[in-house]
Amino acid sequence: MSKTSLRKEFQINKDSTIIDIQNVKKYFKDVKAVDGVSLKVKKGELFSILGPNGAGKTTLVRILTTILTPTSGNAYIKGHSVKSEKSEIVRFIGVCPQEIVIYDILRAEENVEFVAHMHGISNKEAKEKANILLEKFGIAGRKTWSKNFSGGMKRRLNLVMALVFDPEILFLDEPTAGLDPQARRLVWDYIRELKNKDITIILMTHDMVEADSLSDRVAIIDRGKIIAQGTPTELKEKHGSDNVLEISFIEQIDLNIVKNSLGKIPFVTNSKEINKKGRKTLLISFKGGLKEFIHILQSGIINNIDEVENMKFRQNSLEDVFLNLTGKRLRD
Repeated sequence: MSKTSLRKEFQINKDSTIIDIQNVKKYFKDVKAVDGVSLKVKKGELFSILGPNGAGKTTLVRILTTILTPTSGNAYIKGHSVKSEKSEIVRFIGVCPQEIVIYDILRAEENVEFVAHMHGISNKEAKEKANILLEKFGIAGRKTWSKNFSGGMKRRLNLVMALVFDPEILFLDEPTAGLDPQARRLVWDYIRELKNKDITIILMTHDMVEADSLSDRVAIIDRGKIIAQGTPTELKEKHGSDNVLEISFIEQIDLNIVKNSLGKIPFVTNSKEINKKGRKTLLISFKGGLKEFIHILQSGIINNIDEVENMKFRQNSLEDVFLNLTGKRLRD
């Protein structure tokens, strides 16, 4: 398909698809970092790509931001090919990479103003925008060199540098990694503000709470492949369960006996044995009330309740979706 027809096609669909990823692969010798990914992202939505470290998230974002060229397949950002129209794409995307990229010998406002000038913003407007954003993220007025900032401050500065020229599409690769809870919440609140400004946001994360809280839609990636996608609610309804009970036992219990007994309970949908800090642990997915389930456990499923070391109850989450799809925890 020619560039002209691609742009024409994009104009027709400009109110829906703004990023179109078509069977993208990226191989590094024998490593299939991205292995046939196809996704469509709508204009103005926050689309999260959720997966463990090494799943292919960062490689994919580097392709979409034109840093890497795919081995095969293609992706179109506002109708422009990441292979052949890189100079067009970089004009309207902002990137906050996983690796901190700042100029250590510049102060915070100088870093931000430098990026603004690269995008043709006047000196006066650059200073105004830098001050507003740095104030919002709690790093305004600091006269020290950026190299003396804490890791969390550097990450927030990186985010400000990606935002200063008001990009139409924003790529965030683990934007809250290493932040303390207060700074993390601050970033989340600002991301929610950006959603209301019709900015399209691609969030790469391994934080299930972050993805669940912020996303319009989520794609789960594992070993370079998309294994599921949908809204957080759709994913939890399709691949999760209503409730999860995590039970840790002392060493001598036979988990197979417990698992076989659990399989006889009508509202138990799944049970998995996991290794958690060297303890024998069962992760039980079930429908119904917690009190009723615990009563059944006490009435004979576990012969001696003293064998139970710990119980934790939680509602279904994206962590459980990933566990049910892959048989492992997201952080394993």
